[in-house]
Amino acid sequence: MSGEGRLEPDLEEMRRDGYAAIDLLVEHLATLSDRTVGHVGSAGEMAELFSADPPDRGRPFAEVLSHVEKDIFGNSLLCNHPRYFAFVPGPSNFYGVLGDVLASGFNVFTGTWLESSGPAALELSLIDWLCRTVGLPPQSGGLFVSGGSVANLTGLAVARRDRLGDRTDDAVIYCSDQVHASVDKALYLLGFGSYQLHRIGADRHFRLDPDRLRLAIASDRAQGKQPFCVVANAGSTNTGAVDPLAPLADICSDEEMWFHIDGAYGASAALGRRSGELLADLGRADSLVLDPHKWMFQPYEIGAVLVRDRVLLAETFRTSADYMQDAKTIGQEINFCDYGIQLSRGFRALKLWVSLQCLGLDAIREAIDRGIVLAEVAAREVERDDRFEVTSPASLGIVTFRYVGNGPCGDARLDEINRAIPHEIVATGEAVVTSTVLDSRTVQRMCLINPRTSEDDIRRTITMLADAGDRLTRSGTRN
Repeated sequence: MSGEGRLEPDLEEMRRDGYAAIDLLVEHLATLSDRTVGHVGSAGEMAELFSADPPDRGRPFAEVLSHVEKDIFGNSLLCNHPRYFAFVPGPSNFYGVLGDVLASGFNVFTGTWLESSGPAALELSLIDWLCRTVGLPPQSGGLFVSGGSVANLTGLAVARRDRLGDRTDDAVIYCSDQVHASVDKALYLLGFGSYQLHRIGADRHFRLDPDRLRLAIASDRAQGKQPFCVVANAGSTNTGAVDPLAPLADICSDEEMWFHIDGAYGASAALGRRSGELLADLGRADSLVLDPHKWMFQPYEIGAVLVRDRVLLAETFRTSADYMQDAKTIGQEINFCDYGIQLSRGFRALKLWVSLQCLGLDAIREAIDRGIVLAEVAAREVERDDRFEVTSPASLGIVTFRYVGNGPCGDARLDEINRAIPHEIVATGEAVVTSTVLDSRTVQRMCLINPRTSEDDIRRTITMLADAGDRLTRSGTRN
């Protein structure tokens, strides 16, 4: 790079360095199945790698890229790897990546219509399509945010404004004990105390029980409290369970309460052909969360919040400032900064649009259906091995099971072994699986939404889990 104060390399340097970055990306994607799932470095190791201050004079990009590949990506777990079954994988897709590159490269600002009429119109179009897909009415709307956590915060902020006028005293929110932790965070940030979240024990299928909910609402009303919102799961993160949406919507209608559906994980599966009945009542929500960076296979970050009445978004978030007077809109033009928390916001919609245009909806549908089938395959493999017991059946791409071994072993000892198994597997670099707790027992959990995953990957991983459990049983547990 030449010239005082210049931040751009010359044309040839940009081409050379840009091609090098794309070549690295293509090589990575083409060889994913042949790679390990990654490496978790210790805090000490990482501090040693990254303790140096930035240089006063720049280095060649090729040198920097090598450092990125070896020391940064080399000390990461690859969420798009076919044997990454932990939490919720991020399969991503190449065209979504290119959309992200273009949005970043053009540095599009989508906070106001003035600066991004084309990008804003595209986002509105995609949001409208999502609303139609889940069955919301024509007056619905929403926006793209970073993910489910901010989407839950946004939807519940609208609920607080609309139903409570932002007065939170004595208000009660209801959910099952399978609710995502982001709901707790959102309510805390919105001024609710932890005592105002009424957790109702889930049924044997890990779903919110409508009968228990009605009793809880009646009891709280009798104590002078104000029931105002129900939070339902459309694909819980623990088990993939979908709460009984229609009965819950009926209760909210009868009680004049807000109905919020956290579908960050599962709602996108409404696009698939094998899950339509489970998700048929998404459109009864007052607010709905879904994450395209999960089951629409987009690069991080892109979540969506949809609201039954889009006017409520502006009523909740619109503010005014003198320096923004030239960006005011009229008619159907909107500023997304008036619809949510962010003023400065990137062009998240582009990667989703590019993916849908290049791949087509049929490919997305087939990939969603494949994830559901893969979880069923995993459940069958677990059932064939008497060292495991299934603790929740395959549901929306997730299955949970518990290592029980071949001999007598107490529950406390089995919990210890099941907590240690994932650490044993991650250390090999061959796969990543995480544990969770169901009915007070530690269990293994696999999320299988990555279209790159093969049945052999599943069998191989389940065998590793069983063998790790056997070793821990014989040798004693240290993790």
